[in-house]
Amino acid sequence: MESSPAALFPRPPVIRFFPKQEACDCGRKLVVQKTRRKSVLSMNGPFLAHETLYECRTCSRVFDSEELLQLVPSRCNVAYDTLVFVGEALFRRHQTTLEVRAGLIARNIYLSDSEIAYLGRKFITFLAAGHHRATPRIRQAMKLSGGSVLHLDATHEGDAPALMTSMDSLSKIVLANVKLPSEHADHIVPFLRKVQADYGTPSACVHDMGTGIGKAVAEVFPGTRDLICHFHFLRDIGKDFLYPAYDQLRKRLRSHAMTSRLCALVRNMRSRICGYGEAAPALMAETIKTAAASQNTGLMPLAAAYSLALWALQGKHCGDGYGFPFDRPLLAFAERLIELSAFLSDLLHLLPTGDRQDNQPLFNLARIASRVRKDIGLRQAVVELRWRSQTFDLLRKAMRIALPGDGNGLNDDGTPEVMASIRQGVAQFREELKKDPKLSADRLSQKMAEQIDKYDDKLFADPIEVMTPQGKVSIYPQRTNNIMEQFFRGVRRGHRRKTGNNSMHRVLQTMLADTPLVKNLDNPAYMEILLDGKENLVELFAELGSSWVTNATVESQSETDRLLPGFRSLINNPTLPEQVAQLFTRYLERSKSN
Repeated sequence: MESSPAALFPRPPVIRFFPKQEACDCGRKLVVQKTRRKSVLSMNGPFLAHETLYECRTCSRVFDSEELLQLVPSRCNVAYDTLVFVGEALFRRHQTTLEVRAGLIARNIYLSDSEIAYLGRKFITFLAAGHHRATPRIRQAMKLSGGSVLHLDATHEGDAPALMTSMDSLSKIVLANVKLPSEHADHIVPFLRKVQADYGTPSACVHDMGTGIGKAVAEVFPGTRDLICHFHFLRDIGKDFLYPAYDQLRKRLRSHAMTSRLCALVRNMRSRICGYGEAAPALMAETIKTAAASQNTGLMPLAAAYSLALWALQGKHCGDGYGFPFDRPLLAFAERLIELSAFLSDLLHLLPTGDRQDNQPLFNLARIASRVRKDIGLRQAVVELRWRSQTFDLLRKAMRIALPGDGNGLNDDGTPEVMASIRQGVAQFREELKKDPKLSADRLSQKMAEQIDKYDDKLFADPIEVMTPQGKVSIYPQRTNNIMEQFFRGVRRGHRRKTGNNSMHRVLQTMLADTPLVKNLDNPAYMEILLDGKENLVELFAELGSSWVTNATVESQSETDRLLPGFRSLINNPTLPEQVAQLFTRYLERSKSN
């Protein structure tokens, strides 16, 4: 604490800055025009910059201190190192505004929440400017490494604009980003043309089964190998196959308010267990775990009901981390409730009738669980989901990716089997869909078969051979399937870390389109290209200066980011059509009177 900037410099020191140039290009000696001061917030501690400006009396040119401009932008008092600190804290370490403020206060720097948010957007703007300037070097580096394989994907939520990102899977570099009103081909084509102009035509394009992306790729990259990534294929085909039954199960569980009822019961039983003393919870948990005899028999039904309710709720968190349709947590939840209801029904018949008051927690839990067992529609949805899940898991095993129980989550890139063997396994699965009487008569199974036939060539194309500095390399781009899923998962995880909220709706509306470029900062090869001999981002941002930032600000904003002044309140007005009708009525009346 004694050596902190706040302790060493309770008052900001004054540092003087002068222009290095003493004579103008015209040969005239420079004279002092004026001096000015500004307080600079630097990570080394705040200081007062006393700058002397020189002027040429002949050509009226004014010269300021280049040394000061390397520390802080013109007409700004936040130094470049502080800007980088705030940006990396927000976007790389995913810190909250409160945490960023605490880190700055330790350096004797005091900024408001709105100033920190503004500096975060400014950081992205500078980074986008540096990326734009490094584009020719990135293109050259990819060419020397054997070209590029373009992966395309977008994330969207509700009526928020879709954030589309393009990434080269060979170099793992995020190339470009844009915010689009929708994933329609008309919106995607201009973005792809810009990517093509900046980075050339890729060796292949890999994307999901979206119609808009497919049409846009075919228009911008005709003749380029167009592939469907295996992970996206499985995810989309699984959603179509499982969602009707899964949605029916969700609605039936929601109609019984199962989660709310169980959570309320858990809270009530928890408070009652704690009322028996501080040591009671751990003692009863150990008793249930070891199945040992308990001295306090009156507490046993309460502890058993508490643990069983939690077990049922834990079913909602089952899965391997892939998300639906690979994980079906509501199915696991319903199956546990059905099992729990049958178990309690047998158990309660064995309990002495005189102990009903002591066993009341178990009766309450049984009453809640019996709602599921008695719901015929819910049980039918569970039965249907079971056989559909088994069928879908056979396709996962045939494609040897996102396998049940492997625990790799979205970090799974699939096993490295030859594509021919994977194609053979899928063909055998396709044949089973045709031979099995139940599956051949099922509409969704036949739709799955049609999808397999439709995308066969894009799923199982021959490998791409690329020349790298290490020699010729064969790759299956569609097997690097979830590179974009991993990327967007990181974006959501960072947002959840800062806000505690999984919804990205508001973030997608307000964030700058180039925010995903932050992912490149973890790529050493990219950083070498970006810095181009500079030591760090502070030096790069200082060199970029205000001219690049002005251009980058315009480019990083998409047409959906901002509305014209005054229009936001209009579009939120539910009676806007009536208002416009009145306006035109008055206009026509005035025209007739004139």
